[in-house]
Amino acid sequence: QVQLLESGGGLVQPGGSLRLSCTTSGRTFSDYSMAWFRQAPGKEREFVSAIRSSDNSVGYADSVKGRFTISRDRAKMGSYLQMNSLEPEDTAVYYCAARGSRINYSSLSLSYVYDYWGQGTQVTVSS
Repeated sequence: QVQLLESGGGLVQPGGSLRLSCTTSGRTFSDYSMAWFRQAPGKEREFVSAIRSSDNSVGYADSVKGRFTISRDRAKMGSYLQMNSLEPEDTAVYYCAARGSRINYSSLSLSYVYDYWGQGTQVTVSS
């Protein structure tokens, strides 16, 4: 089993930045895929970004391209989400997800391909 723990959320003004972290404990994998999803009140969970450890391929939702950057911890299984130019529409609970294997690039945005999920961290963008 793998446990995921998100951190770094909080309240930020529009135009500000936050850096989310996803740390893991338990079993580790040398080849893995990790992603960030978010869920705003009254809305479905949506894909934000993902990364594959095998080749560092990354993917982003159109709504965050150019503003968010995903990276991974090269020492151990983990990921980071740097969020810049935050907008009120980015307000949501952000969840980290992981799978202990490589995921096809075309499937990175699909929530059901991930086996492990964190509890989420709240991000609120408001003045």
